[in-house]
Amino acid sequence: MDYLQYWYQTNPQQYQAKQVPQYHQMVNAVQYAERPVEDKIMTDLSVHQEPYLDQPQQPHQLSAQPPALPTTPAKGKKRGRPPKGEGKERTEAEESAKKAKRTLDRFNGMSVEEVMARKLPDVITHNLDMLIIGINPGLLSAYKGRHYPNPGNHFWKCLYLSGLTDEQLNHMHDQTLPERYGIGFTNMVERTTPGSKDLSNKEIREGGHQLLEKLQMYRPLIAVFNGKCIYETFCKEIFGVKAKNLEFGLQPYKVPETETVCYLMPSSSPRCAQFPRAQDKVHFFIKLKELRDQMKGVVRTQEIQETSYTFDLPLAKEDAKRLSIKEEQHDPGYEETCAHGSQQHTQQAFENMNHFVSGACNNSQNSLDQVSDNRWTMQPFADQIPDIRCSNSN
Repeated sequence: MDYLQYWYQTNPQQYQAKQVPQYHQMVNAVQYAERPVEDKIMTDLSVHQEPYLDQPQQPHQLSAQPPALPTTPAKGKKRGRPPKGEGKERTEAEESAKKAKRTLDRFNGMSVEEVMARKLPDVITHNLDMLIIGINPGLLSAYKGRHYPNPGNHFWKCLYLSGLTDEQLNHMHDQTLPERYGIGFTNMVERTTPGSKDLSNKEIREGGHQLLEKLQMYRPLIAVFNGKCIYETFCKEIFGVKAKNLEFGLQPYKVPETETVCYLMPSSSPRCAQFPRAQDKVHFFIKLKELRDQMKGVVRTQEIQETSYTFDLPLAKEDAKRLSIKEEQHDPGYEETCAHGSQQHTQQAFENMNHFVSGACNNSQNSLDQVSDNRWTMQPFADQIPDIRCSNSN
């Protein structure tokens, strides 16, 4: 114990309470540590500035601005990469500016609200063969006042490829279709929107009843629904049937109080995921044309006729054998050649062969069999080769 007391008395400074650094001292210490070595040396050598951590600063110095942070990039970060929030905000601002500029160029300076205030008139009359029904006018349709003006829409292309029109038409000919081809246009909802998703279910249901009034008034032969969603709503509201597993083509229900049949085909929009290309939709336009011709009693001209036939392989083999035998017997050139030239040369060759080797060619007499009409039988080519070997004495 005496030793411990002596040691404590000789080293009292180790057990004194250390002064806790203030907040501004810790901040300055961090900044001081992050500064380059040259700045630290120049700061220590300065006469008018006190070195860091030598004397405690006064509390009133907390309001002073801290020294500038170092401009060198932190470790682990790439140069030139903006923070996460700034890059996202900048991208959204650029996209909104591009969309606004594109909208102005698209509608010749008109705003979207002004275009949405427009309506697309129907192209409809009595005694139509088919009435094409869309969901509602888009911005481009309302701006131009034409049906299906989008260059990417497959309607006009499929109309021509299926044979419903004699030439390739576009949206500028929509007013002429009722008179030339008996085709009209209307929409289920009259309000113009940027997309069909901007419509409410109430609007679509009310549009179904307005469409029913049009169909009962004009009574077209076929009501063609351009898209599955509008027919689902129409079927539920008018027929009281919730359509499940709809199939494209002729539908089992007719429009009430009329003889108009309903025909469903995929949307002609290029956004149709199930049929993204025009060639995928032409089939339904062809079937629509066949339905129209059938209902009008038009007889199609069949340029190509299909023929059903059967093939009997054993009978074909017998016919081929009989035909080849007949050609062999009635070929005059073959008979003349075999009866005169070939027969004489063959007889002379066999006589010479028998003269030189009479004992070795006994089997050659079997090959000289003749028929009663002086014609040789068919023999292998190797058996007809004469043996011209000579004896050693010659």
